[in-house]
Amino acid sequence: MSARMQIISALVVTACLALLLATGSSGSARPLLIAVEGPQSGAQAANGVDQLRGVRLAVRQLDAGGGLWDRRKVAVYAADDQADATKAKAVARQVIAKGIRFVIGPYNSSVGLENLALYRRNRVLPLWMTSRDETAGAGATVQPMNTQIAPVEATYVKQIGARNVAMLVDDTPNGAFTKGMADRLRTALEADGASVTWISVLEATDPGATPSYYADRVAEALKSSPDLVYVSTYFPAGTQIAKALAASGTTPRCLMGLANVDNGFLAATTLAEAQRCVFSGVPAATEMPSASRYVRQYRAAFGKTAGVWGSFTYDSARILFAAIDRAKSYRFAAVERALRATKGYRGATGTITIDPKTGYRTNVPVSILQVDSRKRFVIAG
Repeated sequence: MSARMQIISALVVTACLALLLATGSSGSARPLLIAVEGPQSGAQAANGVDQLRGVRLAVRQLDAGGGLWDRRKVAVYAADDQADATKAKAVARQVIAKGIRFVIGPYNSSVGLENLALYRRNRVLPLWMTSRDETAGAGATVQPMNTQIAPVEATYVKQIGARNVAMLVDDTPNGAFTKGMADRLRTALEADGASVTWISVLEATDPGATPSYYADRVAEALKSSPDLVYVSTYFPAGTQIAKALAASGTTPRCLMGLANVDNGFLAATTLAEAQRCVFSGVPAATEMPSASRYVRQYRAAFGKTAGVWGSFTYDSARILFAAIDRAKSYRFAAVERALRATKGYRGATGTITIDPKTGYRTNVPVSILQVDSRKRFVIAG
C-alpha cells in the first residue's frame, strides 16, 4: 500500500472511531444530558416537581422538533436537593460526576450558596433559580433577584403607610433567601423611620414546627400592635402563619414574601386564609397572558395545572437551547456568551432580555399579588 493510501486509511479509521465514541448503540448522537436541581421531594416538592415538569416540557418540544443545531436530542437528569443546604454539595457532585455540562437550578438560595460555586469551578453552566444576589456568577437567570424584588416590597409598605411592622422570618440555615429579603426590607423601613419587630421562626421541616408553634409566633408578633405583619418564609411554613392570622381575628395587613407564592400554599389553605395576606411575587402561569400556550401544553403533557415556577424553568431551558444553537457549541464560555446575549426572547414568563454583564434578567415580572375568589394568584387590583 502506498504512503498516501496508508494516510487516507488511517484518517478513515480515526473518523470511524470518533463517530463510534460520539454515538450510542442506535447509531445516533447520544442525548445531551442536562440537570434540573430543586426540591423534588420533601416539604417544597410541589414547587420542585412543577419546575422539573417545565424543563421536561421544553425538552419534549425540542426533541420533537429535531433537537439542537446538530440534531442532538436532550435528556433530563432530576437532581433532588430537598431544599436542604446540607445536601447541596453532594447533589452537585452527582451532577458533575455524570459529566453534565448544564444545570437549571438550584431554586433555594441556601442551596445555591453552597453549591453554585462548585458547579462553576467544574465548568457546569447554571441557569440559576436562586434569588439571593450572592448566588450570582457565571451563567444567567430568568428569576427575579433580591435587588429586583426588594423595591417592590418597600414601595408597597410605603404606599399603605405602615409605620409599625412585625416580621416573621425564617432565618434558619435553609432560609438564606427569606432572611436576605427581610434584612433588605427592615433596612429600608428603619431608614424611613418605621419601627420593626423581628421574630425568628423555624422552617416547616424542623422538629417542633407544629401549627401551635406558628400560632404562638403569630401571637408574639401581634403583641406589638403592628399595622403590618411581614412574613418571610418558604411554603409551607407560610400556610401555618396564614391560618394563625386568620384565626386570630385581628386586622393588621399582611404581606407574604415571594417564597410562599406556590400552588401548594393555595391547596393547603381555605379561601379566607389564603386571602388574609397579599404577596410579593409573580402570578401563576395560568394568570400570565404570555403563558397561555405553555399552560395548555403543560396540561396536555402532564394532566396537571401549571404552577408558578415551572414556567421559569421552561423559559430557562428554552433560552439555553437557543444559546447552544447560536453558539453551535457545547463549550462553557461559548454558550455563556450566547446566553447572555439573549435579547427580546418571547417566553412564557414574558419578554426576556439578559444583562450581558450580570446574567440577570433586565425586566422581571414581580408585582404585589392577591388570591382571587377562584384561589389563584393574581396581580392585586
